[in-house]
Amino acid sequence: MSSSRVRPRLAATVLCAGTLVLSGCAVLGPGGGGGAGAGGTTDPDRSVPLLAEGQLSVCSDIPYPPFEFQQDGKVVGYDIDIVQRIADDLGADLNVVDSSFEGIQSGASLTGCDLNVSSITITDERRQTMAFSVPYLDDDLVLVAPKDSGITDLESAKGKRVGVQQDTTGQFFAEEKGLDIVQYEDGGMQVEGLRSGGADAVLGNGSVLLYQLKDDPEYTVVETFATGEQLGIGVSPDNALLLSAVNQTLLDMEKDGSLDESRVRWFGEEAVR
Repeated sequence: MSSSRVRPRLAATVLCAGTLVLSGCAVLGPGGGGGAGAGGTTDPDRSVPLLAEGQLSVCSDIPYPPFEFQQDGKVVGYDIDIVQRIADDLGADLNVVDSSFEGIQSGASLTGCDLNVSSITITDERRQTMAFSVPYLDDDLVLVAPKDSGITDLESAKGKRVGVQQDTTGQFFAEEKGLDIVQYEDGGMQVEGLRSGGADAVLGNGSVLLYQLKDDPEYTVVETFATGEQLGIGVSPDNALLLSAVNQTLLDMEKDGSLDESRVRWFGEEAVR
């Protein structure tokens, strides 16, 4: 999405894993300009059309901690904080629909949901099937391996089994670099594949992999790839009013500090420094 910044304050914040067990950095924060297809930030229209009156339906691939996952019987996470606020601003009830990431990233799920939110990287290909909000997170890729694996960078990972989540930019990047990949349906299975020995290393977005492995001393980030990825919320290209409302909520959350509060809750204090 070629969009304006949410506001200058939303420049990327760097979460370095120096305070975590893993080394390396995940770049967090609603990104700078250059996003895809934002529809402006006009005042929200309270008559925004929704698929079901009074209900905001959101398709999300669960689990994908810390963005969306089950905790104490509820779906929680960074993405969920944002879409709950969008629903509140619209005066609607939030309905989170667990969907495959393939359906989300292709835009197909938008026939049954008002929004797609699932740590979706904005790409030119995906902009062909959905509009995106202003970016709300910058998130580069990382390669993680066991400390004693002998894998120290991308080159040494060649010929090894590298776990990726299917249909993600991590998969596409790994294929482009000629890695031998093992595909997993979701991020939880990807990390479990690493722990069980099904994969020799994993490649994916830093925010997700660092969150899941931050307390495990056996693994380390061996290389970070500055891919410049930005995450956005997917909206039907036919619903400009909803897209505008989503952008306005992101602006408001940044302005009133609630977006920072959510970042700290899910990524730690480093996310807002």
